Amino acid sequence: MESTYKALSLTDAAGVMTVTLLGPGKGNAMGPEFWEELPKAMDEINRRPDIRCIVFRGSGDHYSYGLNLPQMMPRLATMTTGTVVAHQRTDLMAQIRQMQSGFQKMHESPKPVIVAVHGWCIGGGVNMIAAADIRLCSRDAKFSLREAKLAITPDIGGLQFLPTIIGQGFTREMAFTGADYDAAFAERIGLVNHVYDTPDQLFDAAATLARQIADNPATAVQGAKRVLNYSLNKSIEDGLQYVAVWNSSQLQSDDFSEAIQATMEKRKAEFNKKTNRGY
Repeated sequence: MESTYKALSLTDAAGVMTVTLLGPGKGNAMGPEFWEELPKAMDEINRRPDIRCIVFRGSGDHYSYGLNLPQMMPRLATMTTGTVVAHQRTDLMAQIRQMQSGFQKMHESPKPVIVAVHGWCIGGGVNMIAAADIRLCSRDAKFSLREAKLAITPDIGGLQFLPTIIGQGFTREMAFTGADYDAAFAERIGLVNHVYDTPDQLFDAAATLARQIADNPATAVQGAKRVLNYSLNKSIEDGLQYVAVWNSSQLQSDDFSEAIQATMEKRKAEFNKKTNRGY
C-alpha cells in the first residue's frame, strides 16, 4: 500500500495493516505531522474491508518519546503565551481535541489494534498504546506517563483508557509520579499481555498474533470488539442486552453458516476475508 504520510509508514499483507511510527523527530517523537496524519490514516484503514487487524510499532530503537515539544511549541505558543484571551483558549481546546482524535479513532476502530513496544514509550506514547486493544513489548521497553514533570495533565486519552486496563491505583501512580517503569512492571500490572526477549521476537509475535486474529471471520471479531467497547462503564445488564441485539442480527451471516457446516463436515472453515459491509 502506497501512502503519502511523513510520520507514518503503512504496509499491508494478508489482511494485516502494519503502521510504523517514523517521527520524523528523534525517537519517533510526535510532531505536527503525526497529529495530523494519524486520524487520516485510521480513516483510510477503517475504509479498507480487506484489513482485519492493525499493528502499530516504532522505527529505530524506540516506540516513541511522546510529544515533540520543539516542533509543537511554535503552534502552541500562540495559544498559551501573552495575554490569553477567549479565542486563544478556544484555539487551544480545538488543538487538544484534534490531537485526541487519532487515539480515539484507534479505540473506536472496528478492527482490533495491537501495539508492539520496544525501547522508550513516553507520555503521548503511553496515551497511544492505552487506546489499543492488545499491548505487547520487548524486555528493553520502558514506560513513563511523564506529563507531570512538564507541568501538564495528560489530556489525550491516557487518563480515560488506562483505568480500564491497569486500574485506578496504578494509573494514578503513573500519572502523579511521572516515573519510569520497566517491562516486568508493565506485565505485572497488565499494561502489556506478553514480554519478549528482543524487539525482533516482539515484532514476529505481533505479526503472528495479528494473522491469527485476521484468519477469524471479521463479523465475529469486530462484533466482539464492538460489544466490549459498548460494555465499558455500562452495567452487566446493558452489556447483555446489547450483545443479544447484536447477535440476533449478525448470526444470519454467511460466515456463521460456513462455521456450522465445516464443523459438521469436520473440515477447516473457509471464511469471508473482508469486513461485513453492515458495520
